[in-house]
Amino acid sequence: MFNFDLNYIIAFFFGVLVLYILAKLLYAPMRIILRFLGNTITGGLLLALFNMVGSFWGVQIGLNVITAVITGIMGIPGIILLLILQRITLQ
Repeated sequence: MFNFDLNYIIAFFFGVLVLYILAKLLYAPMRIILRFLGNTITGGLLLALFNMVGSFWGVQIGLNVITAVITGIMGIPGIILLLILQRITLQ
């Protein structure tokens, strides 16, 4: 039937241990990257919504990666900051 050699059993548990250590090491950076990506997508959607509503009053912010990151990290204050920066650079 099955030949359970001691070397195979040790190699199996060693492989499981290596996978566990790799998962532990990569979990924190991956969580930070996924949170940053989620905030960027949320910021982009928030800017798109703001641009749709703001187009009625002639107020729009360019939608690119930088503005999406700023809005994703800061939220509504980020949109206000971008509007202030836009008004300062226009004058």
